[in-house]
Amino acid sequence: MLRCGETVAEEEEDDEYAKLVRWMNPPRVVIDNDSCDNATVIRVDRVKKHGILLEAVQVLVDLNLVITKAYISSDGNWFMDVFNVTDQYGSKLQNREVIDHIQKCLESEDYLKLPAIGPTDGAAPPEDESTSIELTGTDRPGLLSEVCAVLASLSCNIVKAEVWTHNRRAAAVIQITDEASGLAIHDAARLSKVQELLCNVMQGDGASSRGSTRTGVTLGTARAERRLHKLMLDDGGGGEEAVGGEDRRGMARPKAAAKVAVMDCAERRYTVVILRCRDRPKLLFDTLCALTDLQYVVFHGTVDAERRSREAYQEYYVRHVDGHPARSDAERSRLVRCLEAAVERRASDGLELEVRTEDRVGLLSEVTRVFRENSLSIIRAAIATRDGRAEDTFYVSDAYGNPVDGRTMDAVGGQLGDAVLRVKRRGGDAPVAEGGAVSVLGSLLKGSFQGLRLIRSYS
Repeated sequence: MLRCGETVAEEEEDDEYAKLVRWMNPPRVVIDNDSCDNATVIRVDRVKKHGILLEAVQVLVDLNLVITKAYISSDGNWFMDVFNVTDQYGSKLQNREVIDHIQKCLESEDYLKLPAIGPTDGAAPPEDESTSIELTGTDRPGLLSEVCAVLASLSCNIVKAEVWTHNRRAAAVIQITDEASGLAIHDAARLSKVQELLCNVMQGDGASSRGSTRTGVTLGTARAERRLHKLMLDDGGGGEEAVGGEDRRGMARPKAAAKVAVMDCAERRYTVVILRCRDRPKLLFDTLCALTDLQYVVFHGTVDAERRSREAYQEYYVRHVDGHPARSDAERSRLVRCLEAAVERRASDGLELEVRTEDRVGLLSEVTRVFRENSLSIIRAAIATRDGRAEDTFYVSDAYGNPVDGRTMDAVGGQLGDAVLRVKRRGGDAPVAEGGAVSVLGSLLKGSFQGLRLIRSYS
């Protein structure tokens, strides 16, 4: 993007200079298992660029690692991150292959182009062996079932998918292959037909489908969760609605799952963002996606998810990419809403169902059809295929958003078979404690003095 009065040549010269600076100052990564009793400490020092913090966190969450603490600081053009991480069982990292992979990724200039290893969030075909479909539109009961039925009718096999819903909007990133060859679909006419029919599905009957719809088809894999955050923000489902007010149907919405405060730090020209909510996997990744997509740069920050109450605390000192803090109440309010939405999208509401069985063509279409016929609404879904087995997880409610009753689950289990379907647990995060504005702000500000000391030390 050109700045005022800048030419294309000057912008290219700036890019070349930035590359030269990074080449002359290679990143330094230290992975330490000795300095902390209950976590592996990963320290990353490298030249700063927009999105670098999110890239580092992406590397860790791709391996399903848990970040219990983090410290972020900038000093001029240099950026330092310190992460305390464990595996999913709360243990330090011991696998040499995983440690070497983290080192290689974090020292690379192209973090996200290196192949993933180990326990990632669902295997997908290599880049030239799948076709990626992105969908956004108005959510409604049975939507995923209709999408699966269309793809099955066109001899497309779903090998991996992520589906999110929020505020009556739905977004999906789906990896498909040709049913016969098991490879990516290259035929332009066939892909055009896929896109046309899926667009019709996402538009629904027109009367009940308000807002925009989008379908996109590309070759290769995509980091689904990263794309879903961006799709929902661009769609207007990323916090444009009033959380805790009314949704797109004019109905009262539940209170936000997170408490977010946004304030000015006039002394250092930062916007201060403080977030408290119940901790869960990938929470840090979700909040950083929101900040990055809104074009904010994190200069300093503290993250603490080690609390016995299982509450997470995140504190950031940010500026917009243009170098300015948030400059209006409207901008600050939007930042609050988008962070609340980023937390809510992955909240584990509803009944969690797992499908574990041998994969076969049409399986997902059959499962989602049974859900639809029993008036189950899919809140979120993660579809994966590993070594010929389907490993799918669904979060469901009834058609009105209420908990699913036992009789309905007996009927679903009877149709799919208990060996295929199992109820893992009931979702729903515990609500954040209520209180007036003063008490909420007071609790948010606890611990922020540490961040202020960090700023004074490095600014």
